[in-house]
Amino acid sequence: MKKQIIEKIKDYDTIIIHRHVRPDPDAYGSQGGLAEIISTSFPEKKVYTVGKEEPTLRFLRTLDVLDNEVYEGALVIVCDTANKERICDDRYKLAKEWIKIDHHPNEDPYGDLLWVDTSASSASEMIYDLYKSGKEDGLKMNEEAARLLFAGIVGDTGRFLYPSTTDRTMEYAGELIEYKFDRHELFNRMYETDEKVVKLQGYILQHFQLEESGAAIVTLKKELLEEFGVTPSEASLLISSLGEVKGMKAWVFFVEENDQIRVRLRSKGPIINEIAKKYNGGGHPLAAGASVYSWEEAELVAKDLKQACITYKN
Repeated sequence: MKKQIIEKIKDYDTIIIHRHVRPDPDAYGSQGGLAEIISTSFPEKKVYTVGKEEPTLRFLRTLDVLDNEVYEGALVIVCDTANKERICDDRYKLAKEWIKIDHHPNEDPYGDLLWVDTSASSASEMIYDLYKSGKEDGLKMNEEAARLLFAGIVGDTGRFLYPSTTDRTMEYAGELIEYKFDRHELFNRMYETDEKVVKLQGYILQHFQLEESGAAIVTLKKELLEEFGVTPSEASLLISSLGEVKGMKAWVFFVEENDQIRVRLRSKGPIINEIAKKYNGGGHPLAAGASVYSWEEAELVAKDLKQACITYKN
């Protein structure tokens, strides 16, 4: 499949790279890293990265603004996106062909070509794998691609702490840091936190409740976010705050937005992506997300999470 993807890239003069809505470092890293590899390898090609900008991730990459006409006869590659509904910018449908590259469970096998590797820690790890496989076919790496892919791997592995980290992950990360980008600056930009977000984190740590089942539920309503001056996207970044709590098996953040309640799920053992799928979401067995549209529905998610913790056997 990697060979087929590389051949398809060679076939097209215009390549547009998409990723998922509400992007994280892996979305930006895989999207931008692939774009840099293609542009460096084939300078004659026009390569674009598109999607709604995430202000907190602008230090990684500035995205392109395209007219619809650019999609005519183009190849679209969608990175790090499990299902069509989560693709940011639905103009991918205007392209001649499209490819899916993803590391989530393949619940929605879209695309003319698709490469899904659930053993990969991140889509960024997959893009580096694609580069390694395609060096003999002309693929080249540059420092900016290495910076972006390293950021994506670091982001999706929680700085190599999550179970998704493998020997291959560490091997690839080790090869990427041989390129001359400023890791110190990158880590600072990825993990420096505004004072207002730190204060909200303190509130969460003081007010979360650990259930007897080992589940924890954190509710962040609009009024609370406004009190702290924090956006829903910024609040969602705090999902890992509870990961070190002893006795906790799984937890959920409910983050209220104007038109929905974002559901962020994390686990140390119980399978939670099945819960997310029940509410039109998805993700990994230990990290998943969804959206609900009432607090009554949020209570059902919380109930399912508690049950998953009760029935979980270490």
